[in-house]
Formats: sequence, C-alpha cells, structure tokens
Amino acid sequence: MVNRNHVCKACDGNGLLADDEEWQYTCTVCGGDGVFMPGDKPEPSAPFSVDDNNRVLE
Repeated sequence: MVNRNHVCKACDGNGLLADDEEWQYTCTVCGGDGVFMPGDKPEPSAPFSVDDNNRVLE
C-alpha cells in the first residue's frame, strides 16, 4: 500500500483524470501510477497532443 502522503492529489491515486464530458485519460501529473513523491516534477516529460476539444490524445 502506498503512503497516503504520497498519493497524487490530481487523480487521487487512481492514475486517471476525467474532463467535463467524462472522457478519461492518464494522469499527466503522476504519469498514471497514482504516486507523487517529493522531488517529482508535476510537468509532463514531453508535450502531449490534444484534439480540437482540448482532450488529451494518447
């Protein structure tokens, strides 16, 4: 079990984010593993693509 202090606050530890239309995509803060350790950077390692509706393309 992961220490609750290290759970990603953006996705609440489940590794997925959802937009207002309930489209789900991998969390861009933790990279989808649900864990955000001290010293990790919240920015993605590379830019990601979005569609015309600003949904993340995987």
